[in-house]
Amino acid sequence: MRLLSLLLWAILAAAQSEDALRRATAAFDAGDMPAAVRGYREFLAAHPDAAEIRSNLGAALVREGKFSEAIEEYQAALQQLPNNPRIRMNLALAYYKVGRLSDAVRDLEVLHRSQPLDLKPALLLADCDLQMGKPAQAVEVLMPLAEEYPDDHALVYMLGTALLKADRTREAQAMLDRILRDGESAESAYLLGQSEFLHQNIPAAAEHLARAVELNPNLPGAHSLYGQVLRGMSKMDAAAEQFREELKVNPYDFVANTEIAMLLKQDGKFDEALQHVARALQVRPGDPGARYQQASIHTAQGNLEPAREELEALLREYPSFAEAHAALATVYYRLKRPADGDRERAAAQQALKYKE
Repeated sequence: MRLLSLLLWAILAAAQSEDALRRATAAFDAGDMPAAVRGYREFLAAHPDAAEIRSNLGAALVREGKFSEAIEEYQAALQQLPNNPRIRMNLALAYYKVGRLSDAVRDLEVLHRSQPLDLKPALLLADCDLQMGKPAQAVEVLMPLAEEYPDDHALVYMLGTALLKADRTREAQAMLDRILRDGESAESAYLLGQSEFLHQNIPAAAEHLARAVELNPNLPGAHSLYGQVLRGMSKMDAAAEQFREELKVNPYDFVANTEIAMLLKQDGKFDEALQHVARALQVRPGDPGARYQQASIHTAQGNLEPAREELEALLREYPSFAEAHAALATVYYRLKRPADGDRERAAAQQALKYKE
């Protein structure tokens, strides 16, 4: 009798979990993500090794904007199905959405090695490389695909961008010519603006980039580059507006975050400035400019010990960084360490001589 009861209980539990999965699937298809999440979790409580369903839970959490929870589910699913490209791609996309680009790159490189002609992971990998300030690596990823997909607009645009940033202007012009054959577009205006900016033709760059953001206000990187051009023209308010617009498109844009951080520091909004520096460093860990900026904000806050530690670490890696030596001298003086301050001030002057 007891065995029969246990069997009936097991059948009932299985039916309940299957019903939870049906409800979750229907809710996902209907766009009801909270109900889908509840249903998937109910099913997984009974079937924790169902990796595909765990991946579906991750997708529902992404749709809810709960990226950290989604990443945990994708990671668990990938441990069970390490050779599943869909789960790995979804995990990489989740990392990308929260600015964890180095983590995204790790999984995208796995996908790219196993599927070298698959356009989607290649484009995302190249975009990560570009945002992390590695245009040569983006070119290496995309160049083999240029002949495979000669008419793919996104590939041509991204490869042109990477070639320009890698100072391979002649090859970049060939990519630009492909885009221009299709007539004016936000992408062609952006590439023209970037080319003029790199050649220090600031008025022409401003004209092209103004057109780019007019044609497509959501084109990643366009507002950021336009802001740099406007800053070069001493139009600081207009530049700041462009950087803010860029952060609406991509909250983890490196340049926009560092520029906004400087403006916030000038306004005495130190905690908010540090948040933007943290985002910048999430995209480009170890970047010396962002690290220097972080230390300068800590100094302005009066947090001298963190500033000292940051500047000392920075100078161990970049001993000719004149501004960092000068900043560290200021910190030492404020810490009542005049001998160390004098040494760093002399090092700053020496580093400046080398620059000249």
